[in-house]
Amino acid sequence: MPYDCLIVGGGPAGLAAAIRMKQLAIENDKDVSVCVLEKGSEIGAHILSGNVFEPRALEELFPDYKNMDVPPPLDTEVKEDVFLYLTETGSVGIPNVLLPSELHNDGNYIISLGQLCRWLGTQAEELGVEIFPGFAASEVIYGEDGSVKGIATRDVGISKEGEAKGTFERGMELHARQTLFAEGARGSCSEELMEKFNLRDGVQPQTFGLGVKEVWEIPEENAKPGFVQHTLGWPLQHGLFDQTFGGSFLYHMAPNQILIGFVVGLDYENPYLNPYREFQRWKHHPDVKKHLEGGECISYGARVLNEGGYHAIPKLTFPGGALIGCSAGFLNSVKIKGSHTALKSGMVAAEALYPVLSSNDAYIVAESYEINAEEKSAEVVEYQKNMEESWVYDELKSVRNCHAAFHWGFLPGLAYSGLAAHILRGNEPWTLTNDSPDSAKTKPKDEFEPIEYPKPDGVFSFDLLTNLTRSGTAHEHDQPAHLRIKDDCKSIIDQNVSLDNFDGPEQRFCPAGVYEYVEEEETGSKKLQINAQNCVHCKCCSIKMPHEYIRWTVPEGGGGPNYAVM
Repeated sequence: MPYDCLIVGGGPAGLAAAIRMKQLAIENDKDVSVCVLEKGSEIGAHILSGNVFEPRALEELFPDYKNMDVPPPLDTEVKEDVFLYLTETGSVGIPNVLLPSELHNDGNYIISLGQLCRWLGTQAEELGVEIFPGFAASEVIYGEDGSVKGIATRDVGISKEGEAKGTFERGMELHARQTLFAEGARGSCSEELMEKFNLRDGVQPQTFGLGVKEVWEIPEENAKPGFVQHTLGWPLQHGLFDQTFGGSFLYHMAPNQILIGFVVGLDYENPYLNPYREFQRWKHHPDVKKHLEGGECISYGARVLNEGGYHAIPKLTFPGGALIGCSAGFLNSVKIKGSHTALKSGMVAAEALYPVLSSNDAYIVAESYEINAEEKSAEVVEYQKNMEESWVYDELKSVRNCHAAFHWGFLPGLAYSGLAAHILRGNEPWTLTNDSPDSAKTKPKDEFEPIEYPKPDGVFSFDLLTNLTRSGTAHEHDQPAHLRIKDDCKSIIDQNVSLDNFDGPEQRFCPAGVYEYVEEEETGSKKLQINAQNCVHCKCCSIKMPHEYIRWTVPEGGGGPNYAVM
């Protein structure tokens, strides 16, 4: 199946790229074929984000969006913005004047990013974009010259033993003149491309956070649509100089929903820390619990997010394609936003690619329905140049050292962020460096005491498996595991390196109960068990696992969570 442009991932970056490409085709009266491939069962099914949305990029994509027949689902404008430092039983409000301007939300909207992506998907299809949900890109296809030629989807109907079942279907190959990878943070194909084309040479290692989120419905009389609350401090930080990075959000979305979540930086040191259970006990704080009174949790999920910022952005282009959105890492961790930068990167990519794809009629797939073998694969370096000249890079550069400053503690981090945002604006002559991946930051268990977490009460806090049912997660059980131990790491499992040295942190950091150590009846020793069917596709295990011994690959298309409003 040939296309002029193939886009892997139906999130904000991928859909913005598809829409902008078709807009340019209409403006120039010269069509190009565009296809979006999405591994979720539908657009939005795998999308999870806070989300207080900054509409800047959307306004550029659809300047008249407020007057469209079916406008985007931006129904809850921010009306009140609160930032708290929590102690175990109380809080201290931080005045807006002391906060970085990036944390002000005037003119922003509380949204479900999944619902916005569904709206974007509809706009894309109306413009002629082909969207294939339920198809997972499992393999990058390379040409004889080493350039990217497209992707192959995963075979379906293969048993755990690797044998074809009665439902077997061979995966498809989709070829394209240019392929954009918009898989989100830690995308499997994107990681392969970074390694193959050395895209991370000369940049700092990416660092990540794990975001865990719930959606609640509350009595309408308790609803405060437009209310935004962010917190730092308890339960992660127990003092002003505690170095564990993370915080929370709580948003009231019309008519009567509350979006709550907890983000933990995956560069934490203590192997006993459990992000999910930190989130659960946070809900019992008086400044959180009062918002949830009389409510019901209706949805749960988790996803990693990029936190490395400006210093961790890889080279964006390679022969035959490019990285866009969170595949490249454009999230602003100080602003706690990445949707607007993802949208913009997709638009910039489309604007760079369209002139190349439309310049010669003999090569346009939309005209001939085939890829002309005479065309040499192009690396569209204009995309990199244009991104570096865009407001995305300006925004990220202005706060380039802020995330690293929080490793001095809450107070120094907040002070530095304010200084950077108001005065330095990214022009400081120094760089705060990160020289190792998150997996290397975990310290041995002997340096810490186990953390005792309170038992969930079933009203405000929940055990993990109960919450997992609220994610809609489902996989075909009889298929090869998509969470694979790397060949060069099998000795780590055989020797129980993770359990013996770190007390098996994977059984705590996974927000879906995928990894557990079970006792063998005959020997009494503990052995790792991987419950891949629980996976919510957060990608945390591929990042925080000791020695990064897990390779995250895609399961059969359509499997995974099924988020409605996340």
